[in-house]
Amino acid sequence: MCTAATYQTSDFYMGRTLDYEFSYGDQVTIMPRNYPLPFRYHETRYNHYAIIGMAYVVNDYPLYYDAVNEKGVGIAGLNFVGNAHYEEELSEEKANVAQYELIPWLLSQCASVQEVKKLLEQTNLMNTSYSEQLPCAQLHYLIADKEETITVEFMEAGMKIYDNPVGVLTNNPPFDQQMFLMNNYMHLSPKQPQNLFDPSLPLQTYSRGMGSIGLPGDLSSASRFAKVAFTKLHAISGDSEKESISQFFHILGSVDQQRGCCEVAEGKYEITLYTSCWNAQKGIYYYTTYENHQITGVDMYAEDLKAERLISYPLITGEQIHWQNG
Repeated sequence: MCTAATYQTSDFYMGRTLDYEFSYGDQVTIMPRNYPLPFRYHETRYNHYAIIGMAYVVNDYPLYYDAVNEKGVGIAGLNFVGNAHYEEELSEEKANVAQYELIPWLLSQCASVQEVKKLLEQTNLMNTSYSEQLPCAQLHYLIADKEETITVEFMEAGMKIYDNPVGVLTNNPPFDQQMFLMNNYMHLSPKQPQNLFDPSLPLQTYSRGMGSIGLPGDLSSASRFAKVAFTKLHAISGDSEKESISQFFHILGSVDQQRGCCEVAEGKYEITLYTSCWNAQKGIYYYTTYENHQITGVDMYAEDLKAERLISYPLITGEQIHWQNG
């Protein structure tokens, strides 16, 4: 289970939580412009936009979970188990792309969400895995730039592209159903409620925050969707980088998963392995991990983006406690 969101202050930000029971050894990975980018059904691309994101790197190939390119287009893939559907047969009219290639396929050549939508219409996403040990992930995608946000779902009925007015995505059910469920929360407000039950009763507020009574707090994907949408749409931040990223991590922190609360197998629990936030306009990828809430940043432009090899940074995951005394 995962949650992704966008956020706009003076700059445009995007990020996600990755919730799972174990890590593959994730790394913040920069793909420079001249890295030879191979495709299963196409020739290797030797010149493309630079990309930074979180990836599992296998045989010098980045399997990105989420990433942003130098033009400010970002993508996050989230679990969509049971609904995701990829094609089995090659197309003669469209570009055939293996499922694991979708993020670099789009980010290597699209400078806007408008370009992403045009390219997706010409793409046949194949049920082709990277290897037998790494089968296709069942995903749907939050894709955004500073101008617009969309949700993309590949289902048995075909590809669906939705405008995403809340800039949030979790997991099942499909996005259109998630948006319909938001009708259940239209009465919520950051302000204190008025007595609409019956004016003749002496009802009064007894605590701050009562306008949000009914906002879900459980870990289900539908509840996380509503919780982050409410939190994000009402969160207020200053325009500085520090204020913006701090507020963004607080927004996604509202749906953190703690070890022990979501059992996936006997003795195994889903946790928030990492939370990311990238400044899409400046190419900076920030993250925290379950054991280390200190924000770490990797600046794409501090590296040689004309290079030909991947640049990867293993996550700082160890617990760090700093004492002010003693």
